[in-house]
Amino acid sequence: MSIDVNNESGTEVDEQAILDIARYALARMRIHPLSELSVIVLDADAMEQLHIQWMDLPGPTDVMSFPMDELRPPAKDEEETPQGLLGDIVLCPEVALKQGKDAETEHSMDEELQLLTVHGVLHLLGYDHEEPDEKAEMFGLQAAIVDGWRAENGLTGPSPAPTVS
Repeated sequence: MSIDVNNESGTEVDEQAILDIARYALARMRIHPLSELSVIVLDADAMEQLHIQWMDLPGPTDVMSFPMDELRPPAKDEEETPQGLLGDIVLCPEVALKQGKDAETEHSMDEELQLLTVHGVLHLLGYDHEEPDEKAEMFGLQAAIVDGWRAENGLTGPSPAPTVS
């Protein structure tokens, strides 16, 4: 799996954890190991510009996903997807810090960025949370991936609850 993490935010983030949880999520979703993903970490001003440009919404947001080849998880009888370019996930640590502090189970900015990375991966794979049934499926899968990664890495304590809307 080729995953690039590019931190342009000026904020120190755990880039290795972002890389590791993205790799874990893609493997768990059985995405071809030669697929490519880019993760970009931006400051609030740059994220706000993207949010306005692409969503016509003011203010910075926590995560945005820009799919390329529109890869989807394979059906149960398929081994994996064809290889391709998944696209870009853009994260904002300033928003992640605030969301982590405001969450039901308070957690760190890096834990929030890990959750948002999985959220972004799922969006790239076609998952959405507009409808209640879609939201239940996506957030359930998101929690299972984050919990699985945390357990595999010996991380203790409660997993971050979903904070993205």
